[in-house]
Amino acid sequence: MSFSSLGLSEKVLAAVAAAGYTEPTPIQAAAIPHVLERRDVLGLAQTGTGKTASFTLPMLTLLEKGRGRARMPRTLILEPTRELAAQVEENFNRYGVNHRLNVALLIGGTSFGDQDRKLDRGVDVLIATPGRLLDHTERGKLLLQGVDILVIDEADRMLDMGFIPDIERICKLIPMTRQTLFFSATMPPEIQRLVDTFLHNPARVEVARTSSTADTVTQQVVASGGKDFDKREALRKLVDEAENLKNAIVFCNRKRDVQTVFRSLQRHGYSVGALHGDMDQRSRMATLDQFRKGELTLLIASDVAARGLDIPDVSHVFNYDLPTHAEDYVHRIGRTGRAGRSGVAISIVTGSDQKYLAGIEKLIERPLAWHGDPIDFESASAEQKGRRRTGGRTPRDAEADGEAKPRRRTRAGGRDRKAAEPDTAPAEEKAVADAPAPTSAPASPEPKVEAKQSENKAPPRRGRSPKPAAQDEKRPSSKRRRGNGGKDDEPVIGLGDHVPAFLLRDTRPKKAS
Repeated sequence: MSFSSLGLSEKVLAAVAAAGYTEPTPIQAAAIPHVLERRDVLGLAQTGTGKTASFTLPMLTLLEKGRGRARMPRTLILEPTRELAAQVEENFNRYGVNHRLNVALLIGGTSFGDQDRKLDRGVDVLIATPGRLLDHTERGKLLLQGVDILVIDEADRMLDMGFIPDIERICKLIPMTRQTLFFSATMPPEIQRLVDTFLHNPARVEVARTSSTADTVTQQVVASGGKDFDKREALRKLVDEAENLKNAIVFCNRKRDVQTVFRSLQRHGYSVGALHGDMDQRSRMATLDQFRKGELTLLIASDVAARGLDIPDVSHVFNYDLPTHAEDYVHRIGRTGRAGRSGVAISIVTGSDQKYLAGIEKLIERPLAWHGDPIDFESASAEQKGRRRTGGRTPRDAEADGEAKPRRRTRAGGRDRKAAEPDTAPAEEKAVADAPAPTSAPASPEPKVEAKQSENKAPPRRGRSPKPAAQDEKRPSSKRRRGNGGKDDEPVIGLGDHVPAFLLRDTRPKKAS
């Protein structure tokens, strides 16, 4: 089958031929005719199979007639991340080279003024992230009553990132007569309600089983210790021993780990860059551009780079952390093995990752091969429980130390406070502490003087508050407190000995005589 048999216009076919494509992918061949028929489409396919062109090519054909009006775009494409939105803009510019269409990109991290000027000129294709789009509508700079086609790309990712309330608000601003297109690589059961709400009698296009991985990707897992330096050492070993490694993306679950792994590999002399959500937009786009051009060999990234990014020549993907959601694994390894190329995906697994590994294997319906010796998860789980009982030490360590019971953990760095502190109290103080408490009249003045001298000789024990002063000790005279403010004067509490006259007045009403 060729693109000419799908019903695309001559201008679009010329742009596709200039880009070097001759045959459509299965998702393109199945979805494009339904889009041209103005039907709602639910497209499910693996990553790297050309879903973006499945809606950009027919949209260009439908937009050849008519022009966009100021602040009223004709079509709207919603993307979960800035990078994916910028990538869709590149696709429109590439395939729409023969069209005179205005394309606007509304994403965070860029100037509102530049975006407002584009909207004022009239926009045919509006590509946006939900947050920035709502910012423009609330400021009165954007009207969505003229949208004919709505595209929600990576719909399941919208659900994961909490964009669904924003999507519902946006859909209420768009006419009900619109055409809605859903495209995603995974479709969890929770999103079926959204499909039923947003789409009307959709054409379901599913060219492969949902949440399946490409056969061109070799998937493996490798065992590692649970500590961070063990995982970093395992990662460096995998990179050094990888065959035919051209470039690779290393995925971490947390942005903090992205920076840690980036600095570690940089210190060891690797050509590496970092990409995560806390970076400003200019730095993110510059890092991606360097990686695409081959100036960086390794890209350490969070899941912001896991969805929809089209970097065709990625040879390897390394999961420094197993993703907590199994669907994210499908998207991560989909960055390699794209467009029929072969790729390698290797995940580092620790003893605490058994649940996540089982979830991934259940989702993709295939076991992952071990690179090297597998982990005995039962022994690792028992060792982890023992480590928690002994305060971070394994039972084997406690037995080697000859301990019948683990040491008691206290606030003083895991040691007993009494055992950690030297006993510096004098013998006289110990004798007083061990003596029974008096039960009759208070002590005479003579022992008070001795106690005061004892206090002056020995400082109070570390970690304890100083002894309070004797209760019957005479306070300074009132005349001294009312003096000229000497250095030894105590601070006056409240009004002191002076009571204002208005407080001494009798406020009770006088009885009538």
